[in-house]
Amino acid sequence: MSARHANGLLDPAAVSDPLDPLADSQIWEVPVVFPDGRYIAYLNEPIPEPVAVPELLKRLRNGRYAKPFVLEDGEYRQLHLGLRFTQSRMSLKAPDALSLAYTRKMMAFLLFQPQPKHVVIVGLGGGSLTKFCYRQLPHARITTVEIDQSVIELAPLFQVPRPNARLRIVHADGAEYFATTHQSADVVLVDGCDQHGIAPALCEERFYASVRARLRPGGLLVVNLVGTVGRSDALIRSIAKIFDEQVLVVPVSVGGNRIALAFCNPAWPPDWPQVDQRAVALGKHHGLDLPGFSKRLQANARKALKPSPLKPARKPPAQTG
Repeated sequence: MSARHANGLLDPAAVSDPLDPLADSQIWEVPVVFPDGRYIAYLNEPIPEPVAVPELLKRLRNGRYAKPFVLEDGEYRQLHLGLRFTQSRMSLKAPDALSLAYTRKMMAFLLFQPQPKHVVIVGLGGGSLTKFCYRQLPHARITTVEIDQSVIELAPLFQVPRPNARLRIVHADGAEYFATTHQSADVVLVDGCDQHGIAPALCEERFYASVRARLRPGGLLVVNLVGTVGRSDALIRSIAKIFDEQVLVVPVSVGGNRIALAFCNPAWPPDWPQVDQRAVALGKHHGLDLPGFSKRLQANARKALKPSPLKPARKPPAQTG
């Protein structure tokens, strides 16, 4: 049965595990044609007069639509903040699966923190990481921080579970959250983006200093690096400075993203033989290629230790109080 009324509004009763009742929002659907095919667009705003719909669709197609929106092609449902990046993707057949490669690689933290007590996720998006951590880590508390209320209101389309004793959805700026929270975390996943890549507020050193202050010993920060290479490289340098150079960076084969893992680990570098042993069992349990992730992390760790053929290896910057 379709979850849609004839008037274009989504039927709240037909959505599985809605995050919030849709009575407070106006989610409606409209067919739209892009160069690569036909879609159903879900928009979170009052239904316009029929005469205004063509102009709205024009803004949607040319990238001038300013609010988050969802596109569905019959196989996937995708969250967009524009047309440059796909912010999140959900398979309609497997709504809890991690459809995008970068989200699967962000779960590499399990190699080092297999049983975290508290995971904080900056950026809800379509809820892919939130849902996966919530389902796969039944003994962990999950806190997801999202700055955009419109994104939160679209979450029922992605079957995000209701908030409960283990799951919190916080409407807040991620930087402000870490600057004011007193709660510690074992893992922090940063996946907050705008139309141009990682959000500017999440590129500042003070944000990562606040994150490190809230991480428990042995904790991990994982960052989805998306956008221009220069901006990402500058961010990697900032994270390395804050985390005493305990940083590994791996590329994502699809999409051009890179994933940075930063460690609060007094026993650095990692015990790779132990990590390899753990990867096999964890990979089977969670349905992830964790052995492959481990190999790629080790390869990049070895590469980072090699001096450049053109200039001597750079010493870590001196730590100041």
